[in-house]
Amino acid sequence: MAVEIERKFLVRRLPDEVASATGTAIRQGYLIACADGTELRIREKAGRFLQTIKTGDGLCRTEIEIDLSQAQFEQLWPHTEGRRVSKTRYKLSLGENIAELDRFAGALAGLLLVEVEFPSEAASRVFVPPDWFGTEVTDDRRYKNQQLAVHGIPGEEDR
Repeated sequence: MAVEIERKFLVRRLPDEVASATGTAIRQGYLIACADGTELRIREKAGRFLQTIKTGDGLCRTEIEIDLSQAQFEQLWPHTEGRRVSKTRYKLSLGENIAELDRFAGALAGLLLVEVEFPSEAASRVFVPPDWFGTEVTDDRRYKNQQLAVHGIPGEEDR
């Protein structure tokens, strides 16, 4: 079981590096999403199939990943209907950190989010986002992938 320490931001503008970066297509669907922040999802990324359980909200979350076969993934996929996210992820270097920029597709097209994972809460607190990062949404549940999958992009008036 791993603890994920991560900050999430809207993207103000795409950084130049995205133009030359190779993104990875991701499709994920949610089987269970509870009000307490617990979620059970399945994901296909770069030929790998995973079941992930996440618990908690905000900066620190517990994450458990279990490998699935493609056949298992395909059996579960229909059960995620109406609770899916499709995106392309770009990994960009930020000195000691890696930014994972997600460019959403489908019903979420136009949404850009960036996440940075940290080795400690202290490291997350001293991080200074580059100017292409926008508003921080780490503690805004509306920007959790499972919320986006069900409810779509929050309205402009909500940002």
